[in-house]
Amino acid sequence: MLTAHTAESERGKIKMNEKQCLGALEAMLFAHGEPVELEKLADALHAEPIQTQVLLEKLQKQYDERGSGMVLLNFEDRWQMATNPYYGEIVKRILDTRRNAPLSPAALEVLAVIAYNQPVSRSFIEQVRGVDSSSTVTKLLEKGLIEEAGRLDLPGKPVSFRVTDTFLRVFGLGSLADLPPLHDEQPPAEEEQAESDSGLPPAEQMEMHP
Repeated sequence: MLTAHTAESERGKIKMNEKQCLGALEAMLFAHGEPVELEKLADALHAEPIQTQVLLEKLQKQYDERGSGMVLLNFEDRWQMATNPYYGEIVKRILDTRRNAPLSPAALEVLAVIAYNQPVSRSFIEQVRGVDSSSTVTKLLEKGLIEEAGRLDLPGKPVSFRVTDTFLRVFGLGSLADLPPLHDEQPPAEEEQAESDSGLPPAEQMEMHP
């Protein structure tokens, strides 16, 4: 069982029990907003990463068990607090969502191609979709749903793209392993129909709330 940890402040030492450590993690994740590395959280608590991992998993379980309005998302070695998707529609009622336009079918298609095949070049995306995708890729870059992932070892060294943590958060995924399987396990070149259905979970109209 996890024992009390000690955290040092500028004015001296502050002893924290497990409940207080959970509160400290909650406060840090809420204030930060974006995903935070486990190592950084552990350093802030002056605790070992494995101890911090246990605390985070306990906090995550508490949220789930009581149907909290918040959830803890785990992206491998990073953690983030986010709005529980269950309450997404209610949250939208008090927010100005005009700037968060729904994703178009074309955008969902491009996201599906990238998510299931990354890293991929722009030409690969266009080959799979059969249409020019430059403007869609640009818009997804602006929304932070995809990012450049270096250059591929192919003729011309084309820039490749991959989905971001923002993509995972928007679609409520912990990792790419949580993506639904493609229909009939189709290979990439035969996924045109699968990507048109996208296979992706609802995007909650591009809403993300820390």
